[in-house]
Amino acid sequence: MDDADAVRIVNERAFGGDAEARLVEMLRAANKALISLVALHQSRVVGHILFSPITIAQSPAEFRGVGLAPLAVAPEFQNKGIGSSLMIHGLEACGRDAYDVVVVLGQTEYYSRFGFLRAKDYGLDNEYKAEDSFMVLELQSGILQKLKGLVKYAPEFEIAGC
Repeated sequence: MDDADAVRIVNERAFGGDAEARLVEMLRAANKALISLVALHQSRVVGHILFSPITIAQSPAEFRGVGLAPLAVAPEFQNKGIGSSLMIHGLEACGRDAYDVVVVLGQTEYYSRFGFLRAKDYGLDNEYKAEDSFMVLELQSGILQKLKGLVKYAPEFEIAGC
C-alpha cells in the first residue's frame, strides 16, 4: 500500500467518513497539497496533516496563506502526541516555506495550544460562518494588520463536502 492509500484509510477512520479523504485526494490531484506530512508507527501511516492555499479578500499582492485541513490520527493512536507532533512539524514547514498565516477551523482548546487565535478578532471571516472555531496563526510578524475580509479555501473543500 502506498502513502496515498494509507492516508485515505487514516482520514476515513479518524473522521468516520470519506469527505476528508476525498478532499486530500482532490487537493493532491490539483497540486494544491502544499505541505503534506505523515506520522509513522512501525512503518505504518497512523497520522496525516495537510496545508493548502487560501485567499483573503483584502491582502497584499505578495500574500501567501495556507489552510490546515485535515489533521487526522488513527483512533487507536489518538491522545499519544502524534497530532501535536504533526502540528509542530507542519507549522515549522510552513514557516520555512515563508507562508504568512495559517488558518484552521477546529477545536479552540486544541489549536490555541499552538498559538492559534480567534480570526474574527483580526477582521477575518470564513465561508462556514464559524465564530470561535475559525482561527488564525501569524507566521510573519505584523501581517495580520494588513489582512481583512473573507478567507476562502480551495474550491475542492466545497466539492468534497468539507
